[in-house]
Amino acid sequence: QVQLVESGGGSVQAGGSLRLSCETSEYTYRRDCMSWFRQAPGKEREGVAHIDMYGTTTYADSVKGRFTISQDNAKGTLYLQMNSLKPEDTAMYYCTARRGCGAYRNWGQGTQVTVSS
Repeated sequence: QVQLVESGGGSVQAGGSLRLSCETSEYTYRRDCMSWFRQAPGKEREGVAHIDMYGTTTYADSVKGRFTISQDNAKGTLYLQMNSLKPEDTAMYYCTARRGCGAYRNWGQGTQVTVSS
């Protein structure tokens, strides 16, 4: 089974930055669609940032201008650079991949991000 392994989560004060990483050696943005989702306690899971097979990126309004999704194909790693973090960004963050941008979405195990005020 293909695995997606996230890392880089942690605790940070409001205004700080974190960079999440996801090992995605089985996926490549030239063929597949990659995303970051998050889920806070008591809330529904939401898509945060996406990159498609053409390299086009899209973001949730709540993170636009603060978060950046990118991928290093040479390293087989997906990133989420998070700047100007807010307490409402506190959540479990998940890396996902859709081979060929198809319907099936493969999920990582998640990495916790906690932002204190």
